Amino acid sequence: MPDAPAPKPITQSIPVAPAAAPAEIKIPENLKEIEKLMAAAARNKASDLHLKVGQKPILRVNTVIHEVGNKQLTADEVKRAIYDIMTDIQRDRFETEHDLDFAYSIPGIGRFRINVFHERGAVAVAMRRVNTSIPTFGELNLPPDVKKICEYEQGLVIVAGPTGSGKSTTLACILDYVNATQKAHMVTIEDPIEYLFTDKKSFVNQREIGIDVPDFHQALKHVVRQDPDVILVGEMRDYVSFDAALMASETGHLVFATIHASSAPQCIGRLLDLFPTERQPLIRQSLAFNLKAILCQRLLPAAKEGTKMVPAVEILFNNATSQKLIMNAEDKKLADLIRASKEEGMQDLNMSLIDLTNKGLITKKVALQYSPNPEQLKMNMQGIYLGDDHRILG
Repeated sequence: MPDAPAPKPITQSIPVAPAAAPAEIKIPENLKEIEKLMAAAARNKASDLHLKVGQKPILRVNTVIHEVGNKQLTADEVKRAIYDIMTDIQRDRFETEHDLDFAYSIPGIGRFRINVFHERGAVAVAMRRVNTSIPTFGELNLPPDVKKICEYEQGLVIVAGPTGSGKSTTLACILDYVNATQKAHMVTIEDPIEYLFTDKKSFVNQREIGIDVPDFHQALKHVVRQDPDVILVGEMRDYVSFDAALMASETGHLVFATIHASSAPQCIGRLLDLFPTERQPLIRQSLAFNLKAILCQRLLPAAKEGTKMVPAVEILFNNATSQKLIMNAEDKKLADLIRASKEEGMQDLNMSLIDLTNKGLITKKVALQYSPNPEQLKMNMQGIYLGDDHRILG
């Protein structure tokens, strides 16, 4: 395929970094036009950059949307700009599938996870800025008990949450801790690769969909033949992916995966819904025995303006009681079990919100805003916990 034509300049003024995010990145003169916008995102510590026809470029900084420059983008400008940083293979794939995920790095600027898609017949772009350094548990303000997950030798660990909740970052943190503390072979299957691991005590093979392997199904089909101890399968989008992940966990591998769900009980239902009804009883039984833990998280605005978002995390460690509840399709009772199992390191979202509030990491207003049950949270803040049957648990 011939190279894409050189993009016409995007005549946008690069924004001045706000006071809360001082400019620390110098923008080289030889950058492509779209790279200049990406550099502006990095300089302003934006989490996201959006390009849309008929709209000015948009940065999201600390959850707030900011327009860049004073000129609306044309369809030609958006397409030419994004095509300029895509490979021939990526362009071909996008032309065929009309949707593409890939990662792109600019030396000295940063790394971006990019989604290119069509809307109203035109090309649109959403970019998420990815930290090049993998954060630690302390830097992410994750509960200390999350480290227990790194001690498992076999089983399935699910990290759940909505889009943009930091699932990939949490997984990278967990995997890099294993990488630094254990001798193991780790294989990741990602679309795209976000964090780049450096071999430490472990050695890591990272496979990117569309570059190293055609699709998830192909990668999962062969991953157990690559002698892995730890496997990251990324997002489970269909029953074939989850089937392969479950089978790998059954055969002695530690498997990490993500799914969109807002709580541990909902996570069980979402996983089962991937399968035909007739298969769900057997999958439920296998899940009950092979599941090790579920983390459900979402990102909240920090109390201190200009600082990073803070994750609120619900934690379920699968024990004999939760195994029985899952096997008997009593998923709703998992919420009570989590609230009653604080000594085992479990916590629901409200418990996490209280902890973050007490530490001064988030405000009480934010805690109530993001709570799935604000009235219950108010009682929890007074030390009162009610079960689903309204009995006082503690």
